Amino acid sequence: MSPVRRLVALDLGTARTRSLSGHAIADRPSAIMRRASGVADVVRPIRHGMVADPRACVRLVRLVLQDTRLYDGRPPARVLAGVPIAASPGDRRAVHAAVSEIAGCEVTLVEEPLAAAVGVGLDVLDPQPCLVLDVGAGIVEAAVIGAGAAVDAASLQLGATTAEGLPPYALESVVEMTAGLLRRLPAASRSRGLVVTGGGAHQELLLSRLRTALRLRISVAPQPQHATIRGLMRLCLQPALAEGLGLRAR
Repeated sequence: MSPVRRLVALDLGTARTRSLSGHAIADRPSAIMRRASGVADVVRPIRHGMVADPRACVRLVRLVLQDTRLYDGRPPARVLAGVPIAASPGDRRAVHAAVSEIAGCEVTLVEEPLAAAVGVGLDVLDPQPCLVLDVGAGIVEAAVIGAGAAVDAASLQLGATTAEGLPPYALESVVEMTAGLLRRLPAASRSRGLVVTGGGAHQELLLSRLRTALRLRISVAPQPQHATIRGLMRLCLQPALAEGLGLRAR
C-alpha cells in the first residue's frame, strides 16, 4: 500500500519564503548561492513577489520542499502556492512551472491577499466585502474580498524596504493607494474595517498614517507574516472552502 501523501502550502516572498506541511512553518531567506567561474554569488529569484529568475526559483523551491520533509517525509499530494494579485499570466505560469517541476504533484495557485484573509479567519464567502492590506518586502497589495474573490485591488511594487519597514516615499504611496481603493467601496461596506497582514504590518508609522487618512477601524493580524501561509494550508485542509473560492489545480 502506498503511503498517504501530504499537503503543502508555499509562500514565495521577495525577502522570505515560508512553507507549511502539518503544523510546522519553515522560514528561509528567498535566496540561493550560485557559483560561476569559481565565484559564489547570492541570487534572489523573487522580485516584487514575482519570479525574476526561473531556474533559480526551481532551486529555491527544491530547498523549501526539502525543509518540509524534515517534518514529514511523505511525498506531496498537492501544493497550494501564493501569487500576488498583480501577477501576470506569465508570472503565474512561472510559479506553477517551478513548483510542479520539483513537487511532481497537483499545484494550485491562490492570490495572496485572499489567502491572507482566509488565514486570519475572515469570512471570505460573505457578500459583505472586507478590506485587506498585505504588506510584503517587494510588493504591497490592497484588496477588497467579497463573495469568495478579490473584487477590487491595487498593488505597489517596492524597490526595497528598510529594517524599520516601508521607506517614507513608499509609505505615503501605500496610504494613498489604500485610500483610493476605499473610496471605491460603498460606504455601507466599510463596517468590517481594514486588516493589515504581511511582514510589514507592525510598522507603527504606517498604521498611524492609515488611521489618520482612512478614519477606519484598522487591525493587525496575529502573526501577520504568517497569515498567507496559514490561509493556504487552511484551504488545503478544507476542500469545500477551496471549492467555494473556485480554486482548482492548473
